[in-house]
Amino acid sequence: MLDFSYENEAHEKGYAVVCGVDEAGRGPLAGPVFAAAVILPENYSHEILNDSKKLSEKKRDIVYDDIIRDAVAYSVGIATEKEIDDINILNATFLAMKRAVDGLSIKPDLAYIDGNQYPKTGVTEVTIVKGDSKCMSVAAASIIAKVSRDRYMLKVAEEYPQYQFPKHKGYGTKLHYEMIEQFGVSPVHRRSFLKKILGEDK
Repeated sequence: MLDFSYENEAHEKGYAVVCGVDEAGRGPLAGPVFAAAVILPENYSHEILNDSKKLSEKKRDIVYDDIIRDAVAYSVGIATEKEIDDINILNATFLAMKRAVDGLSIKPDLAYIDGNQYPKTGVTEVTIVKGDSKCMSVAAASIIAKVSRDRYMLKVAEEYPQYQFPKHKGYGTKLHYEMIEQFGVSPVHRRSFLKKILGEDK
């Protein structure tokens, strides 16, 4: 079970308000990239909170509801498919992270970032490789980002049912590629991820 050790360490160093930041959806062929920032209550504990990739969809939904209820503050930021195509997926991910931090109702003193790169959110940043399985606040952010994105893709599926988004959430599965071959590229697809299909691969 995750504990509050990273957050407590930050508090001991004088950072009063600590948030965790993580993203969801860097890899898919369609849909925005999502990021979340979460500030948890002091010494928060949760029996099943963990890296979103380690939890079933049912458990993610349960933890999502708990975090929404318990968090001191949380925020979701996105970068659109067009932004991904214009500035590349890495910079779009950083943009979504900055938007998530900017959207918090309380400005954090420190942000724990999943990974090893600094998105420049405007607050002091500490990166943690595999932070979503080590730091409680980052794990919480991973859940919020993942569930928010999955639910968004279910709404997209209502507009573009032919791509069967509920089955793959926009990721590059065999089924998804088959649907793209059959129906072409939609406005919610990331053109920069589909250059070969579009004949733009130079």
